Amino acid sequence: MNLEYRLPQGIALPPGRMITSNEGDGDLQPLWLSDSPTSAEMWAQLRSEHATSGLWPLLLTSLNSRDNDFRPWDCGELSPERMSSPDDHNPEELLIRWWHDYTATDEDDDLRSTAELLAVTAPFGRTWPGTAPGRSIAADPDGIAEQYAHAFVEQNPLARLGLVSAPRGADALTGAGWNGPANYDNDTATFSAVVRSWEERFGARVVGVGFSTLHLSVAAPPSGLDDALLIAAEHFAFCPDNIWQGAQRDLAAYAEHLIDLGSWEFWWD
Repeated sequence: MNLEYRLPQGIALPPGRMITSNEGDGDLQPLWLSDSPTSAEMWAQLRSEHATSGLWPLLLTSLNSRDNDFRPWDCGELSPERMSSPDDHNPEELLIRWWHDYTATDEDDDLRSTAELLAVTAPFGRTWPGTAPGRSIAADPDGIAEQYAHAFVEQNPLARLGLVSAPRGADALTGAGWNGPANYDNDTATFSAVVRSWEERFGARVVGVGFSTLHLSVAAPPSGLDDALLIAAEHFAFCPDNIWQGAQRDLAAYAEHLIDLGSWEFWWD
């Protein structure tokens, strides 16, 4: 990826370098990474030029603030070689499969009873409720993303800039070879397929990515509990740790948290 010829005139990148994946033959460079922290203004400028450059900007964080290797980015813990394409996957079929996998009950579970397991996903239990309908997107998704980028950098002042050659933000996750949800599914293209659907239905935009975290802005969040419950079910299927290990330990509480929330954040253990 030759940035010099792909960036529009007038955009000067900070010092940085192409990152080589440490898997495969070592000949893939899926990501450009800045050497030092970036600004929300730089992210927004590059985002606005995506249609021309074909490069999707990401605000990247590391495993922890004391991580000298800025994992996984700086040390190339990326696996683009093993990823399929988001085009290969149906997002609703993925959500249904994941939902049934994560709502399965086990009578031998020593930590929670069957009733306790099913209570997490009440009122649906094991029954998949269907995907949430798309919402009318009145706000500008890119403007909402820029606002969120400022909030993200304020909360993560060490965030660096990443650039990935990708047609959209969802695909940048696969293009970079990001392995964040690998404990659940080591093909990031499956997650990109679902994020694509959220881009279309809710005006979501990929803004930030960490070692095992994903941060989206959302232009059309749910405004009522019924819609929020359906979206919460999708979030549980996509990232069950959000509820299993989050502040809201059941679907109903998590759904209330989503109402009018302009950003969605995910963390996989």
